[in-house]
Amino acid sequence: MRTRSGSLYRRSGGEVVVVGQKRKRSLGQPAAGECCGGGGRRKRLAGGPDYLGELPDDLVLVVLSKLAASASSPSDFFNVRLVCKRLNGLGRHDAVFAKASRASLAVKAAVWSEPAHRFLKRCAAAGNLEACYILGMIRFYCLGCRSGGAALMARAAVGGHAAALYSLAVIQFNASGGEKTDRDLPAGAALCFRAAMLGHVDALRELGHCLQDGYGVDPDPAEGRRLLVAANARELTLALAAAAKHRPLAAFPLGGAFGVGGCPLLSDFGWSLPEAEPHPANQFMVDWWASRGVQPSSSKKPVVEALATGDSDGGELRLCSHGRCGRKETRRHEFRRCSVCSAANYCSRACQALDWKRAHKAQCVPMRRWLLAGAGVAQ
Repeated sequence: MRTRSGSLYRRSGGEVVVVGQKRKRSLGQPAAGECCGGGGRRKRLAGGPDYLGELPDDLVLVVLSKLAASASSPSDFFNVRLVCKRLNGLGRHDAVFAKASRASLAVKAAVWSEPAHRFLKRCAAAGNLEACYILGMIRFYCLGCRSGGAALMARAAVGGHAAALYSLAVIQFNASGGEKTDRDLPAGAALCFRAAMLGHVDALRELGHCLQDGYGVDPDPAEGRRLLVAANARELTLALAAAAKHRPLAAFPLGGAFGVGGCPLLSDFGWSLPEAEPHPANQFMVDWWASRGVQPSSSKKPVVEALATGDSDGGELRLCSHGRCGRKETRRHEFRRCSVCSAANYCSRACQALDWKRAHKAQCVPMRRWLLAGAGVAQ
């Protein structure tokens, strides 16, 4: 039979089915293919069971927390909440923000904005130690909020965050944000010790140099040398573990720079390793200052030219010459200089050792003279 609208009634198993006419539904009732019953855009098969809608909120929160902990970028953290209204609502819970991974907190300096600031503040307020450290570093070194940044880093350090402990040690060694007379060397050494016990490579290296030089602690050259060897061993282990995900261990050359008979772990500069990825906080600071035209002093001009012209950055605040650090002075002449060329500046001995391996070994004036002299003798 044909209706007035032109639809046909067909009998199928004794039931009357309307063909060619849309069914109307009352407000508040989800359609057959709607996800979670919340008006979401993502559809499932018509007539299929709504498994997500039947899960309790506690279990969904656990799933969202696991996804936040494994997110590889900030976009991954937010894309899950776009599925439906229920996930969007539960994704705002503090338990989810507290589990956000380091990669999901890696906000780019080029897209820094008030929403990005609020996101880090929300994660820090939820108890995320990584967010406390990243936001503390950004506030202290980039935004100029010394007290607020130091408080956030101290909050992360109390929770056992190794990088926060080491950053506070650097602040104590340099009296960053204060006067030179405010330096507290024993406190910096104690913070380095706590970070070193948690396996932080830069803290191990810094503590080793402190023991060798008697900087903030009683001098103990033998123990300092042992810590330097332990720092190199730890660095080697982390580098091989990170690179083994991309190629087998057999593909790595395990020879040092001092020949077959030497032990490269007995020198801070003897092992040639691929550079580790910088921490998101350091990467943010490097990009932040680069976007404002601020560069490390050693990369502005060659060392010989800087010494010839007597240009040592004048009265401007300098960046740490280690290209992956990003720390900037809070007052003039805060960072220590290279004792040989006086053109490179470092916030810590650990950054100086890393930059020596990375670039400064070929830039320092005496090293250039020795290389040129060796080339002349060879000819």
